[in-house]
Amino acid sequence: MAQDMGPPLVELRNISIAFGGVRAVDDVSLTLHAGEVVGLLGHNGAGKSTLIKCLSGAYQRDAGEILIDGTPADIRSPADARRFNIETIYQTLALADNLDAPANLFLGRELTTRLGLVDDARMEAETRRIMARLNPNFRKINEPVSALSGGQRQSVAIARAVYFNARILIMDEPTAALGVHETKMVADLIGELKAQGLGIFLISHDTREMMALCDRVSVMKNGQMVGTERVEDVTEDDILSMIILGKNPRAAAA
Repeated sequence: MAQDMGPPLVELRNISIAFGGVRAVDDVSLTLHAGEVVGLLGHNGAGKSTLIKCLSGAYQRDAGEILIDGTPADIRSPADARRFNIETIYQTLALADNLDAPANLFLGRELTTRLGLVDDARMEAETRRIMARLNPNFRKINEPVSALSGGQRQSVAIARAVYFNARILIMDEPTAALGVHETKMVADLIGELKAQGLGIFLISHDTREMMALCDRVSVMKNGQMVGTERVEDVTEDDILSMIILGKNPRAAAA
């Protein structure tokens, strides 16, 4: 993890977002470096998803700024986010169940021949290439994704993001409802992406998973940042205390 080399890949500075006068996010700052996984934890309504949605372009911030590679970034829509190589994988995955992996990977961004026809052969070849890099055990290239396991479906969603040159990946509850084997598959994928230098924001309720997958964890409560800690410096009980009490025991001890 290159935390001390140059500016962060992403810097959210003093972000505030209000809905009907209620501040869902209140003056929150957060950073992410290349090759780093930062976990966002907190109860439902803590503001973690709202904060990250201003980076994905789903929401617009009322105050604060977003910097990518140290330069201010004007992100007002998901299309803007993609221009900054930010891709989001939501819990629902947004896959078309009746289509196979290549059709899903290129959905809305189909490859075409010089005659303007959809190039199915090239899309399949590209899907096989990216899958060989991310998940060599993936074999069901031509089956509808409805026939795939949860972990395999995650593989397709992740491959779609990586193929289109994501540098910043937002993953919302990536292992929710997955079994032990499937969870390990997704964990391995995250490790591979990290090794390739992507910066990953991981949103989850699972403190144990966060401790295993993340370099740092940030805890929010009532729209505010309770604190950010390196996982090696805290215990799971410390994180739970931050989530439940809204206080950072390490900061209090200091």
